[in-house]
Amino acid sequence: MTSAAVEVLGLGLGILGWVGVILACGLPMWQVSAFIEANIVVAQTIWEGLWMSCVVQSTGQMQCKVYDSILALPAERQAGRALTVIVSLLGLVALMVTVVGAQCTNCIRPSKMKTRIVIAGGAIYILCGVLVLIPLCWFANIVISDFYDPHVPTSKKREMGAALYIGWAATALLLFGGCLICCCSCSQHDDTSFPVKYSAPRRPTSNGEYDKKNYV
Repeated sequence: MTSAAVEVLGLGLGILGWVGVILACGLPMWQVSAFIEANIVVAQTIWEGLWMSCVVQSTGQMQCKVYDSILALPAERQAGRALTVIVSLLGLVALMVTVVGAQCTNCIRPSKMKTRIVIAGGAIYILCGVLVLIPLCWFANIVISDFYDPHVPTSKKREMGAALYIGWAATALLLFGGCLICCCSCSQHDDTSFPVKYSAPRRPTSNGEYDKKNYV
């Protein structure tokens, strides 16, 4: 597989990861109700996300409410909001930078600068993967700690929701895609420079004509 194909593959994985982060950011299923012990049969299921909480009735009816105050939210939700929004914006920047510097585009003539631009795009994708991993692991740690804490009431215990798993999958795509972009760009040889041809000075022979062997 050529370096250009690997670069396109990395860009595709980065785009999928970016879309996954946006999806995980908007879904209200970061934490869901835990059905344990006497809480197995319930009439409603609670979903909690970064922006809203939802109550799903056993009849299928769902009611969602956006959080009233940002400052009243716990630290993990505030950090989760900020980081996922930042990653969503950085993902767009990474897409534009990578497309400008990609080998399959002609936005910039082939040069070392073009290689550096596409490496910068891959590095931004890697940065996005690292940043989005922070709130995901933070939420997972809180959910697991509360689940095994005997002082937390059973009705307050939560389990990890689908948004966390989507976020982790998106993180893997961002990291892998960014590494592919950087690696293939660093390994490609610079074939854009023109070869320099030297020719020997032409000197006339004894009969006044130029020696043909001096022509290059």
